[in-house]
Amino acid sequence: MSNYKVIDKENYYRKGVFKHFSEDCKCSVSMTSRIDVTSLVEYSKETNTKFYINFLYVLSKVLNSRDDYKMGYLWQTDTLICYDVINPTHYVFHEDTETCTPVYSVYDENYEVFYKNATGDIEKAKQTREYGLDAENHPNWFDASYISWLSYDSLNIELPDGYLYFSPIINWGKYREENGRLLMPVTVRLNHAIADGYLAPAGIENVCVAVIPDAGYYLAPYTGQPTPDYAAIRAADQTLANWKDPPKDFDRIVYDKETLM
Repeated sequence: MSNYKVIDKENYYRKGVFKHFSEDCKCSVSMTSRIDVTSLVEYSKETNTKFYINFLYVLSKVLNSRDDYKMGYLWQTDTLICYDVINPTHYVFHEDTETCTPVYSVYDENYEVFYKNATGDIEKAKQTREYGLDAENHPNWFDASYISWLSYDSLNIELPDGYLYFSPIINWGKYREENGRLLMPVTVRLNHAIADGYLAPAGIENVCVAVIPDAGYYLAPYTGQPTPDYAAIRAADQTLANWKDPPKDFDRIVYDKETLM
């Protein structure tokens, strides 16, 4: 069951933008950036955990940190809503059939609970070849798709014109090494009615902050209390300020299948 609050569109802080991009110019915002995941890869290897699930947790935590990423639209009543929690719909790729099976994993702020449940969800999905997408019964699930065979520079997701789909659509590819750092392409797609050129990259930047300086900051065992590492956050801010997009020609591709999945 999904819980949500109704947004008063007349007092919505993005009222003008929402009206324009939901009525006059229906479109989406899609941005791709390569983020430094070196710390998260190292953390995954040191703890013998899967990078894929660790990144999925960080991504889910970031998207649940701001209401703008949790918006929804009830077309039957023309109602703008904000979900209490959004959960990741991710996918298992079957090499024998070259098809995917959706995996519905419930987000839990407790990292250990999320990791255990997501691991079980993935193993269960590996046993079937059914597509089994059930969006109607999973309204507050966002799409999180890993393109395991490609490290790309740009990706764009298109939906039918006028379709007010507000859940984030996130894609990411293989990480690649350059100058001793591991960089991974991450693409964020958001409906322009509820997001813009600030909120889309802000989502990517928040993921960067989470994984660049100290992967353990987000992945430490849950205690029920926030444990901010302010030194790490300051370091992340400085890293982001100084970080430049790497050249397109990378020395080599890094792909550790056992670590990723």
